[in-house]
Amino acid sequence: MARGRATTSRLRSHACRLRDARRPHPVRLAAPSTWRQRVTPRLVLCAFLAFASGLAAAPAIAPADVDAFVREMTERHGFDADALRTLLAQAEYRQGIIDAMNRPYEGLPWYRYQSLFVTPERIEGGSEYWRENQDTLARAHALHGVDPSIIVAIIGVETNYGRNLGQHAVIDALTTLGFAYPRRARFFRGELESFLLLAREEGMDPLEPVGSYAGAMGKPQFIPSSYRAYAIDFDGDGRRDLWNSDADAIGSVANYLARHGWQPGAAIAFPVDLSAAPPPDLAIAEKAPLEPNTTLAALTAAGLVAREAAAAQLDPTTAAILIRLEEPDAAYWIGLRNFYVITRYNHSTLYAMAVYQLSQAIRARVDGSAW
Repeated sequence: MARGRATTSRLRSHACRLRDARRPHPVRLAAPSTWRQRVTPRLVLCAFLAFASGLAAAPAIAPADVDAFVREMTERHGFDADALRTLLAQAEYRQGIIDAMNRPYEGLPWYRYQSLFVTPERIEGGSEYWRENQDTLARAHALHGVDPSIIVAIIGVETNYGRNLGQHAVIDALTTLGFAYPRRARFFRGELESFLLLAREEGMDPLEPVGSYAGAMGKPQFIPSSYRAYAIDFDGDGRRDLWNSDADAIGSVANYLARHGWQPGAAIAFPVDLSAAPPPDLAIAEKAPLEPNTTLAALTAAGLVAREAAAAQLDPTTAAILIRLEEPDAAYWIGLRNFYVITRYNHSTLYAMAVYQLSQAIRARVDGSAW
């Protein structure tokens, strides 16, 4: 990445050293951050020099866009402009983040995607996570109606039960995507706004949190807007800590799904066989999710035969969608309302199917275990 002229780089390095000691690490929630108050004329000068050779010098980043963002944060939310410029000067452009956005897992065929997430390790890890958190999962189920196996599977797919919380400073991810990824810059600039508000509300130093290349955080990988809207304090310590509290992570996943229309006790999906080719006018969800737009009765009339006896007990008027998964021989499933709700967590049919299949495997392991 271009860093500007050598003179500017040396000034930044020797006079300011704003970023020398910064390394991403899991966030510590403590007293409200004082970063807004730590502004001196020297820091403002350092911020300008660092910005000139850092984030603003990155490919495709327009300083005017950053200035407009600072102005909006000042006018809308009362942020101190100098403090915010000082903070953003410490953000680093990461080309690897752009590269990762351009090759998401959800672009893989199903048979490869499934092999990454529905694995013996994650099934065993999920049964252990359930055992360790069974009381909290039961409480979340009682309060929100979400099956424990689904909560566990989401945390398993997202971070392997907290083992992989990401390796990118969230401030780097969101500034890189918000100012140097035109295809979704508006969205990620909104997430940067939410992140700065979250840091102020939760007492985070905004330089500390680490997460995914897309700025998702904690064991359930909430993006900042979701963290602010759906994360809950489920262990009663007065904080919403998705990095360090399994209770908060579990309760927040359950709350998220409930708020998006989860139907307690309702079926999610089941495999089907085709007695004939699907009608050409029938909408089929493949990688991109579709909201249920037909009924079980209509799909049965189109020649779909459920493999599971329990499916025959469902109301024929139940809303449903046909799903086609990419395998050597195409696999077909019927997804119901709760399947669609899972896609509100991650807008991908592959993601929702991985969560569902992992949840079923974890439940089978738990039901067969002698605790």
